[in-house]
Amino acid sequence: MQFPFNLPSQRQFDAVGFGLNAVDHLIVVSEYPAFDSKMRFREHQQSAGGQTATAMVALQRLGLKTAYAGRFGSDSEGEFGLSSLKDESVHIELAEIVPGARNQIAFIVIDARSGERTIFWDRDERLAYSVDDAPIKISSLGRVLHIDAHDPPACARLAQAARATGTIVTADIDNIYEGLPELLPLINVLVTSREFPHRLTGISDERASLVELKARYGCAVVGMTMGKRGATVYCDGQFLESPAYEVPGSCRDTTGAGDAFHGGLLYGLLSGEDMETSLKLANATAALKCRALGARTALPTSAELQAFITSARPI
Repeated sequence: MQFPFNLPSQRQFDAVGFGLNAVDHLIVVSEYPAFDSKMRFREHQQSAGGQTATAMVALQRLGLKTAYAGRFGSDSEGEFGLSSLKDESVHIELAEIVPGARNQIAFIVIDARSGERTIFWDRDERLAYSVDDAPIKISSLGRVLHIDAHDPPACARLAQAARATGTIVTADIDNIYEGLPELLPLINVLVTSREFPHRLTGISDERASLVELKARYGCAVVGMTMGKRGATVYCDGQFLESPAYEVPGSCRDTTGAGDAFHGGLLYGLLSGEDMETSLKLANATAALKCRALGARTALPTSAELQAFITSARPI
């Protein structure tokens, strides 16, 4: 099945991202600790992350041209996060540093037995965008505008401007935020966390919740990531299911796997692949991410991705 829209051509970038960046402090423990206990951790690492920033890095490593617009704190974490994008050759001229603000951070406790994690995070309110200060310029620079909807009114303004120029709008959403209903009708490809459609529609059946999501908001493609079960999308009255892949060498860290999934999905879309192939690329990118510690560690090149799909086994 082909994607039900046409991408624009001759843009400065293949994809532009507007949304979160973060700096993660990853702590690996033998098992998740019990309440009111002490435990020595096995490993600690500081890593750059964030939904949209990680997706842009994934696309850049896969050989596409990307740009990122978002806000960084003026602290050491902000400097680290901004430098990490620059080092990956992501275009950052429309990124901002907010004087006096702390960068978004997260403390992530990872269970060494499974790679599953628990996240504690905080975001300085001064990093948020209002409608009036949304970076409109970025909306027409790419063939795709990718957002994570953490500032829905600002995202809606960018999405409106993007749609007016023929840009395809894609979104990675996992929570309900104020102003979200006005944004959702502007999204062409909406792939969310497994829990999101139920939270928004009140429908517990996964397929039925996707049908309702599409009926309410009219997105061309809706779908959900489902961890070890892979992903499901709904388009033109049909469901497509794509299984996850076994993680080579076992799963070390699931942090950033969803962000990597979106990078792989966009890579397929931007490369002219059909939806089935794009979902395979997405699941493979997520699996390769899970093999190493850190949100952007082990994001693959296109050659590594293709070699993995050729040899890997779906779960």
